[in-house]
Amino acid sequence: MKIFNKVAVGCDHAAYEQKQKLLAHLREQGYEVKDCGCDSSESCHYPIFAHRLCTSIQNGESEVGILICGTGIGMSIAANKHKGIRAAACSEAFSAELTRQHNDANVLCLGARVIDYDKIQSLTELFLTTEFMGGKHATRVGMIADIENGTFSE
Repeated sequence: MKIFNKVAVGCDHAAYEQKQKLLAHLREQGYEVKDCGCDSSESCHYPIFAHRLCTSIQNGESEVGILICGTGIGMSIAANKHKGIRAAACSEAFSAELTRQHNDANVLCLGARVIDYDKIQSLTELFLTTEFMGGKHATRVGMIADIENGTFSE
């Protein structure tokens, strides 16, 4: 079941080919997709594309995002510097599902040098169709927002 309609996708040079395939797949599935770059397999700086994608979510142009680099780690670090972004680097289904259920993650980060395209596609589909559970998890996500806003207190 689709939960989101507007998905942003971005990558660096290590994942350009995988991004192109994923964009086509998501469009075939009926998602409104924003391509945040990069535009070739030439070496580039991943924070640029993480920033583009996160800004798209922050301004409401996209609901969620998929970032792909060599490991997913650099993209997740860059994405998590943006207010309101909860990005998780995942390479297997359990983490991809729980980051939506428990953390209400709005950005999935994947590693093109860690997993193959079929896994990228399946983790993306799982991420896009898993609902946030709310309840005690909403309290925890709220606490994370408080940390981000400098208003957290134990």
